[in-house]
Amino acid sequence: MTAPAPPVLSIIVISYNTRQMTLDCLASVYGETTLPFELIVVDNASDDGSADAVAEAFPDVTLIRETTNHGFGPAHRIALEHVTSDWILLLNPDTLVLDGALDRLYAFAQRTPEAGIWGGRTLYGDRSLNPTSCFARMTLWSIFCRIAGLNVIFRSSTLFNSELYGTWPRDTEREVDIVTGCLLLIRREMWERLDGFDDAFVMYGEEVDLCLRARALGARPRVTPDATIVHYGGASQKVRADKIVRLLRAKMELIQRHFPPATRGLGLAMFRLWPLSRRMAWGAGAAVLQRDHLAEQAKAWGEAWDRRREWQDGFPAPQG
Repeated sequence: MTAPAPPVLSIIVISYNTRQMTLDCLASVYGETTLPFELIVVDNASDDGSADAVAEAFPDVTLIRETTNHGFGPAHRIALEHVTSDWILLLNPDTLVLDGALDRLYAFAQRTPEAGIWGGRTLYGDRSLNPTSCFARMTLWSIFCRIAGLNVIFRSSTLFNSELYGTWPRDTEREVDIVTGCLLLIRREMWERLDGFDDAFVMYGEEVDLCLRARALGARPRVTPDATIVHYGGASQKVRADKIVRLLRAKMELIQRHFPPATRGLGLAMFRLWPLSRRMAWGAGAAVLQRDHLAEQAKAWGEAWDRRREWQDGFPAPQG
């Protein structure tokens, strides 16, 4: 009997109350991947039966059942203890692998070793473009465009919507600043050199921090349209104040850590105005159009603005 080939890829999936999506994701990995791989699933204390369902459907998966929800970033540190290959692939549970995407992404990495971090193209469930597979870094200009709403008014402009690269359809290979964690390939050597995700980023911002630290070491992240997956991502998810507060806190921390000292203070001051501008814009839209969903958006952003003491300085200072 021939021994199985050692894994080329270590695929990490962090699951939390996404039972059916996780099962579909894992099935797509098995159905669309020919490279030898190991699959490591960390279940973050789901209460929807996710862990039992994964164990029953995929007995070959390395399943780590946690009794605490550690968040997205810190859970990877737990998974890394079980990695045995030289390549780490991060994959969200709300994804579907299409057309051999993971094989193609690995091949892309072999062709472009200088990148250091690699990503692909993501689609929504209806197969329309989900542009969140990659981003450009925040700048003073991009923050101004957020506050003024120029990134929304001129959505297709690479000048005014620079963080999303305008309406570039992700149909060409390209260097980018940030590859998002829904589909991110990295050599284990680079991951360990960076010490992985910073545990301070429990949710939101962890891959931004990782990629910007990697760039400081000489990496040049790249994406390819050859590796395409579905990432449902929450396109129809309601905006909640708690979620906005977590996002704002992470973004303020990213400015603190990654803006040049000469522009950091101004960047922080400008970004603090973003939720206020959103509240005003959504509120005006609700008043004119009389739409309930616009009023809900205005309310959520207003609550986040009222809670600005929770996020305006980034993460709390370490104790002790």
